[in-house]
Amino acid sequence: MGKRIVVALGGNALGNSPQEQLELVKGTAKPIVDLVEKGYDVIIGHGNGPQVGMINLAMEFSANQGGGTPYMPFPECGAMTQGYIGYHLQQAIQAELRARGIHRSCATVVTQVVVDEADPGFQNPTKPVGSFYTKEEADAIAAEKGFTFVEDAGRGWRRVVPSPIPRRIVELDVVEQLVSTGSIVITVGGGGIPVVESEAGWKGVAAVIDKDRASALLARDVKADQLIILTAVDRVCVNFNQPDQRELSRMTLAEAEEYIAQGQFAPGSMLPKVQSCMEFVAGSAGGATALITSLARAAEALEGKTGTVVEK
Repeated sequence: MGKRIVVALGGNALGNSPQEQLELVKGTAKPIVDLVEKGYDVIIGHGNGPQVGMINLAMEFSANQGGGTPYMPFPECGAMTQGYIGYHLQQAIQAELRARGIHRSCATVVTQVVVDEADPGFQNPTKPVGSFYTKEEADAIAAEKGFTFVEDAGRGWRRVVPSPIPRRIVELDVVEQLVSTGSIVITVGGGGIPVVESEAGWKGVAAVIDKDRASALLARDVKADQLIILTAVDRVCVNFNQPDQRELSRMTLAEAEEYIAQGQFAPGSMLPKVQSCMEFVAGSAGGATALITSLARAAEALEGKTGTVVEK
């Protein structure tokens, strides 16, 4: 078996609608199959922000119309996105493998990720999902269903859900088995379906796990040689959008800590990516590294021509 790589795909690699996504993933499949062609064992994680919002909205709208559509809980909406994003990705990857004459299987694992019920994130929901409501509508739904709503940038009131830290991947042994047979595996979609342990077994909770953190946990647990976080930029920058903006080709854990202390990385975008890379590198044995780069230049980044490497 070759070196193991976990690839975390950003939302820019997927689409806002099923039609757009089917087109976009054709491009996404190429750099992934480039890695396979180079002899790497590839495991893929991905986000689901626009997709879970779309499904949640559709289900909410339908239930509110009173046509008998049942209310669809948030974990189930997450599971639906894992299924349909996985289907699109594996179809595109299978077509690209076939075009290059590579005989490898590709499969999606609907993945549950364990979170701690006592996670402080549950006391402070921050992740906006679903429709915009007036204050009156939001208050009525909050009273009926116990949801938390916040005012979102003057656009109305939106439900927010917690973003707890991922602790353990339930289907890890299944992922391991598939990778060991040479399969390309798509897992922890949207950060995984958040579950807590109950007396009856696992129970889904209304939350969103950060997909970069879930991918970092996955990479550590499958003992990957590298975690690659694909985003919209070729390299991480300091002094971003300033006259003295500087691209980083590599940074150590200590340097990354220093940049974070300086407030160099935006909390909603680059910060969780850098932190996820740090978690993986710090928690892995030997010379495991992480790489942040753009989807289009992933293969070049692996050759050291672009990208930002995070190392011990």
